[in-house]
Amino acid sequence: MSADAAVLCGLGTWLPPHAVTNDDLARELDTSDAWIRSRTGIGTRHVADPSAATSDLAVEAGRRALKSAGRESVDAVVLATTTPDHPCPATAPLVAAQLGLGTVAAFDVGAVCTGFLYALATGAGLIAAGTAGSVLVIGADMYSSILDPADRSTRSIFGDGAGAVVLRAGDAEEPGALGTPVLGSDGTGSELIIVRSGGSREPLRTSAEGGGDPYFRMAGKSVFRNAVERMADASLTAARRAGWQVDDIDRLVAHQANLRILHAVADRMRLSRDRCPVHLDQVGNTAAASVPLALAHAVGTGGLTPGHRVVLTAFGGGLTWGACAVRWPAITPA
Repeated sequence: MSADAAVLCGLGTWLPPHAVTNDDLARELDTSDAWIRSRTGIGTRHVADPSAATSDLAVEAGRRALKSAGRESVDAVVLATTTPDHPCPATAPLVAAQLGLGTVAAFDVGAVCTGFLYALATGAGLIAAGTAGSVLVIGADMYSSILDPADRSTRSIFGDGAGAVVLRAGDAEEPGALGTPVLGSDGTGSELIIVRSGGSREPLRTSAEGGGDPYFRMAGKSVFRNAVERMADASLTAARRAGWQVDDIDRLVAHQANLRILHAVADRMRLSRDRCPVHLDQVGNTAAASVPLALAHAVGTGGLTPGHRVVLTAFGGGLTWGACAVRWPAITPA
């Protein structure tokens, strides 16, 4: 066997126990269950305790992914997140330490909601280069820490959560082997999805110095159009690189941003909507965690089984997007 591919061999997820329903939000904001469901398809989202941090979610998901893979160690940890514990240092080394992984390579990847796809490609690259024989890839976000409490549009959409996979070196023909990733970006749209203050361009000031805007902002209509076009086109490219036609795709596991976006992506690809697993109704948009969370949910409900030809895709701030093909292996999520 030639170890020239990254093979998915473990899957773990974690959601904070506290669920917030649309009715709960309606008691705080000018919104309603009907308004939220009609625009997003979301009914519930999970919110972490304010005393928690992204690393806490990532550790739980990472531990479960290692258990699913039957492993106690890996050679590297790649963490995709928009909500690191601190601007400096990266969160991944702390996660690796808390998982008892010792002094392995560990670093963060920032690509917003496309983060998991970027991290997956990075992990596969470490394996292809011979730098690592196994990699723990985590997508974890705690958007409750960056949402404007008064913004009904973002608070109704986003939830907290984490998902992780274990990659190992293996053969390109075996189940779980990742196809060639498709990645892209367009920085001319950087203003469409943004946390404006807190970086070097606009440091977060004290109120006496003029404040700043520390909250997540999104231009919904423009994001919708870009997300549909980019995810559909990237997915078709990933399928083509795997030698698949559209009819060969058994499941399209897309970033769980909005039900209308999921349906529009499927329609643009001329793929039946029933081949697109939906999990956002229960968890909302969990950013970098959404793809692994959707995968675990699909497996758990019987919608994703070994041998299925799957395309993973996501779109996020940057603007960024990505897709990857994989023939689903026989793994049990933890």
